[in-house]
Amino acid sequence: MISMFLADGFEETEALVTLDMMRRAGIDVKTVGIGSNEPVGAHGIIVKADVSSEEFSSDGCEGIILPGGMPGTENLYNSRTVISALEYCMKKSLLVAAICAAPIIPGRMGFLKNKKAVCFPGFENELLGVDVADMLCVKDGNIITAKGAGCVFEFSHSIISTLRNSTVADKIIHDIQHKGL
Repeated sequence: MISMFLADGFEETEALVTLDMMRRAGIDVKTVGIGSNEPVGAHGIIVKADVSSEEFSSDGCEGIILPGGMPGTENLYNSRTVISALEYCMKKSLLVAAICAAPIIPGRMGFLKNKKAVCFPGFENELLGVDVADMLCVKDGNIITAKGAGCVFEFSHSIISTLRNSTVADKIIHDIQHKGL
């Protein structure tokens, strides 16, 4: 199962489009409410999480997704549950996908050192030792990062390609009538 962490102030587009695309691909993904089982997004949209942070366990976790947004990213960074899950995934080389400001979470922890990554412009100094790529979305090993909400289809495509394959990801992009990547 893939876990998507949501905390108050998360960027709704980054979370909900990615969640929708993954579920279309048949990927088992659950939302985890951090601080609340009904986190409020950066634009006031309330989402009922599948599980609370108290119910979350890294057992069976196959990867994590960290949507950006502010103060959502800081709220995720300040969560022991999120940090423990991130450490677990990095130790086991499992998927870590972060978009917008959220790459600063693994970045601050040194997990992006000597890797290519991207983030929302202005947060690059939080990506310790990173080769900041001039791309919308980049995959380096088990880590996928993307610049922001406008890159959510590239981000979702990369996640689905990693967890399933590019044929499945391409079909979903085609089926939703996206102009293509």
